[in-house]
Amino acid sequence: MSGTKIWLRAETKPAEARSALTPTTCKALMDAGYNVTVERSTQRIFDDEEFAKIGAPLVEEGSWVKDAPKDAIVLGLKELPEDDFPLEHVHVTFAHCYKQQGGWDQVLSRWHRGNGLLLDLEFLTDDVGRRVAAFGFSAGYAGSALAIKNWAWQLTHPEGGALPGEVPYANQDLLIESVKETVEAGKKVAGRLPKVLVIGALGRCGKGAVQLAKDVGIPESNIIQWDIEETKKGGPFKEIVEDADIFVNCIYLSAKIPPFVNVESLSSPSRSLSVVCDVSADTTNPNNPIPIYDITTTFDKPTVPVSLPAGTQGPPLSVISIDHLPSLLPRESSEMFSEALLPSLLQLKDRTTARVWKQAEELFNEKVATLPESLRS
Repeated sequence: MSGTKIWLRAETKPAEARSALTPTTCKALMDAGYNVTVERSTQRIFDDEEFAKIGAPLVEEGSWVKDAPKDAIVLGLKELPEDDFPLEHVHVTFAHCYKQQGGWDQVLSRWHRGNGLLLDLEFLTDDVGRRVAAFGFSAGYAGSALAIKNWAWQLTHPEGGALPGEVPYANQDLLIESVKETVEAGKKVAGRLPKVLVIGALGRCGKGAVQLAKDVGIPESNIIQWDIEETKKGGPFKEIVEDADIFVNCIYLSAKIPPFVNVESLSSPSRSLSVVCDVSADTTNPNNPIPIYDITTTFDKPTVPVSLPAGTQGPPLSVISIDHLPSLLPRESSEMFSEALLPSLLQLKDRTTARVWKQAEELFNEKVATLPESLRS
């Protein structure tokens, strides 16, 4: 067991302050006999010294590329920086390439070409198929917060101008306070609180979106909660366009479904919808059920305007589609995720036989087999 090495790499995605390991879970791994190396980070919510205090050795940011032993398991969250060199290590991360997202084949082929291995965090599941660890609740919570802020911003700035950029909040209370302030300003203009429609309300992500709305004072009567039962007839749904000011999409897309909204449905003269938050952020997925935008947004520029059909009545409409929303609350979301992931990490010493890791490796091999022949030779 003492020979199992885990290398926590620094995240490089702008504004990504989360961490796959916290000082607490890092110590638990070390106490269990794992050799954990931690890269220094200038953007991680946990200071380097928090890891140093528990005895974790610190190395330079990004040094895994040249310095990580070949038998080290490189652990991270968001996708690696865009590059083309072959990957020789085992990586545990969210790679965003298993659902044929844009550029998926180039990303996946890097492990194949380097004889490395991807164990994708998104697809680690327990005995009943439920993800062993997910940021869903935090993603829904943060997405709902930004959507409500955007609703208020559009009302208080009728001359136009996009919602200003956001930076991670030190804690959840500060986020709630900020949203409440903007909601109050929007209420003064609209004379009411917004109506929020959440699809996927029974899942972890949807529950987070609903909880944020409640935490900032939106009454339950203004929160429309939909799940499989309400959407089984297939969209587009006029209720999204006409009955809600804010639509928060929290589903996990696993197959092609009819769109929830499309450009044609937005032409309704009774449209109230002014904000869409696509928490699922399947922007480049050809089956995206919200085909009204085509770029992923960022914390620097949280929204993208929707081009409406000529002559369309109603308020301006914009979309939020940030693919790392939980980083708005990096400390809480990291602690929740890492604690849930810990039991599986403690099985990495037996990853060739432990069900969760064996299954992840089998899935990797299945996905590699779908690569174009030119990238498999």
